[in-house]
Amino acid sequence: MALAAGQTSAAQGRPPLCLFSKHLPKLNYSELGRTVKQIGFDGVDLTVRPEGHVLPARVAEDLPRAVETLHGAGLAVPMITTDLTSANDPAARTTIATAARLGVPRFKLGYWRYLDKESIEARVAQVRGDVAGLVALAKEHGITAGFHNHSGNNVGAPVWDIRSIIGEMDTKSIGYYFDPCHATAEGGEGGWRIDLRMALARVQMVAIKDFFWEKSGGKWEMKMCPLGQGMVRWSEFFGMLAAARFQGPISMHAEYEPVDEASIARDFAFLKKQVDAAYRSV
Repeated sequence: MALAAGQTSAAQGRPPLCLFSKHLPKLNYSELGRTVKQIGFDGVDLTVRPEGHVLPARVAEDLPRAVETLHGAGLAVPMITTDLTSANDPAARTTIATAARLGVPRFKLGYWRYLDKESIEARVAQVRGDVAGLVALAKEHGITAGFHNHSGNNVGAPVWDIRSIIGEMDTKSIGYYFDPCHATAEGGEGGWRIDLRMALARVQMVAIKDFFWEKSGGKWEMKMCPLGQGMVRWSEFFGMLAAARFQGPISMHAEYEPVDEASIARDFAFLKKQVDAAYRSV
C-alpha cells in the first residue's frame, strides 16, 4: 500500500529512519526509491536545492513527481533539505507551499556564515530576521522548519546561537535539526549533551553521521567516518532521544569517502541496531 508523503512505515514506537538522498545523487526517483527501500530505510530526506534531486526552479513540477514515486515504493518523505536562507529567495514560497501541499511536514533551512569583521550580535540579529521571514511562510502553510547545528564558521554551530534566534518563535513552525556529530565537534566531552538537553523539547529532525579528529599537515581536522568508528556516543545519544519520546525523522548521512550502496547498508544496520535498542528500553 502506498504511503502519504509524511507517513512512516517505521516499526511502532521508534522514529522513521531516512536516507539523505545527497549520497545517491545519480539515481533517478524510481531507482532511488527502489534502492533505499531495499536497504531497509523507512523514508527519504530529499534534497530540494541546487544540484539536488529536485532543483528549486522546478520544485512545483518535480517535487510532486519525486514524492509520488517514493511513497509509491513504500517510503515516507518526512522532510526535505533546502538551502533557503531568506523568504525573498524566488524559490522559497513555492518550495514551502508545494512541500506542505504534498504532506511533507518538515524542511531544513540553509546556512549562514559568520562574516569577518562583523560583530557577532549584528550577524545573529540579521539571521534572526531572515529566519523570521521563513518561519512566517512555514506558519502560513502549516509546515515546520529545522535549524541545523553545523560545525565550523556557521551561525548555529554553537547551539546557543540557535536558541537565541528561534527562542521566541512559534514552536510549531521552527525547531532544531539536531546533529550529534557536529555538536560533539563543537562541544567536546560534555557540550554536546548540554546542547541536546537544551534543544530536546524542540528537536524536529536528527542528522546522523560520525567523525574523529585527525592531524593532517600539522593541523587537526574533522575526519568523517562510517557510523560507530568515530567519537559520537551513540548509545547515550539515542538513550536521551528515546527517553524524550522523540518521533521525528532520523536522517542518515554518509559524508566519508568512498561511499557506495554497500557502505550505506552497513551504516544503516548500525543505526537501526542502536535506535531499536534505545527505544526498546523505554
